[in-house]
Amino acid sequence: AACNVVFINTVDTESLTGPQAIAKAIKATMDSQPVPKTTVVHFKVSSQGITLTDNNRKLFFRRHYPVSAVTYCGMDPQDRRWKRDQENPNALADAKLFGFVARKQGGASDNSCHLFAELDPEQPASAIVNFVTKVMIGQSKVKS
Repeated sequence: AACNVVFINTVDTESLTGPQAIAKAIKATMDSQPVPKTTVVHFKVSSQGITLTDNNRKLFFRRHYPVSAVTYCGMDPQDRRWKRDQENPNALADAKLFGFVARKQGGASDNSCHLFAELDPEQPASAIVNFVTKVMIGQSKVKS
């Protein structure tokens, strides 16, 4: 399954995973000046992993996170919202935030949290999170 979402930021969370990693990454992002540049990405979930494709190649071309690296996917535990930015006028004005935590390549305990905001009202963040959790976390039996 695939949909378009707003890619917001990637934050190193060291060994943190789970809701704490999402909360920490969102706080770091909200506190940063200037606010990170965002881009619309194609977010594809399969039994192989998560593939992000930057539709406009603004920040990157394509990134793939294998199932074995993804340890958690969830909504912002504090339910903060992403305000629409000028670059993505089609984005929802008050979009829910979600993210996933993946181990960095080559690091056993180094994690990165990848943050997104929902873009399409037909694809709410909660549905994306549920799907990722069902397809990926369920099959690799990773406990967060």
